[in-house]
Amino acid sequence: MSLVLRLPAGIERKLELLWRGLPDSGAGRVDFSTPAGEAALISAQSMSWRVFKNPVTLFIGGVAAVILELAEPCVRTGVWEHSRFRKDPVGRLQRTGAAAMVTVYGARSVATRMIERVARMHSAISGVTPCGVAFTAADPALLTWVHATASYGFIAAYAEYACPLGAPEIDEFFRESVPTAQLYGAVDAPRSMREVESLFAAMKGRLSRSAILFEFLDLLRAAPVLPRPLAWIQGLLIRAALDVVPAWARERLGLDARQGLRSLERSMVKSIAGLADRIVLPGSAPAQACVRLGLPVTYLYGRQGRGT
Repeated sequence: MSLVLRLPAGIERKLELLWRGLPDSGAGRVDFSTPAGEAALISAQSMSWRVFKNPVTLFIGGVAAVILELAEPCVRTGVWEHSRFRKDPVGRLQRTGAAAMVTVYGARSVATRMIERVARMHSAISGVTPCGVAFTAADPALLTWVHATASYGFIAAYAEYACPLGAPEIDEFFRESVPTAQLYGAVDAPRSMREVESLFAAMKGRLSRSAILFEFLDLLRAAPVLPRPLAWIQGLLIRAALDVVPAWARERLGLDARQGLRSLERSMVKSIAGLADRIVLPGSAPAQACVRLGLPVTYLYGRQGRGT
């Protein structure tokens, strides 16, 4: 039985418009199908190409990552006071998602220019937390935390809801992202789940609960993230993200375990995420990146997408 699914043409076109409507990632509007033949920063045979193709787990993992990022006071202050996150949380998540797409799937020359631009932006941001701690957004330790929490969120969501993964596959995902993380300035990016857990243990004492986190979640629940016919799924995906956050972190941040998924809801999210992992959108970034490299648009959605 084929692992690949195609949607009816009308629905496919609407979803492709959502992909193409992603905001500017910092590299301008990117055509992932060009320049023909130019490799990405990460190999098409990578775990990253496999994981990032799933829009459902990207949303879940992205929300989980933001929760962990906002737990660190310096990152929290930088995000909340020096960006448009508070006024436009959905737009900020979309821009972050667009940047991730360019980093993973974009041509090397395009991705490198975007990362250099982001690094310049970080170097211009500094501030002081409410507790009087000075920080700069270019601090390698903070950049490492942001990278680690994002990577953790994406791979944990994918493994939990879309497709179970073994420890070697998860470690491969972390390891292959290290070179791009270092380009962003995250010089100590973790290379395995064990290193992520060590970083979490080292950071535990610095993390703190904040009203900002709950404001973010309230804004996200109310924001029109998904098209109206899919709006009912949004709350489920946010609750799924809460479950991805480690239990010790939820407790430290004051997140009630009852805000997570019930058993039936978990099964529903797994079904949705599993379906999304098989649906090919020819106009999406992953599919167009495959076209750029002379691969079929179905490459990431069949067995050959796993390098077999």
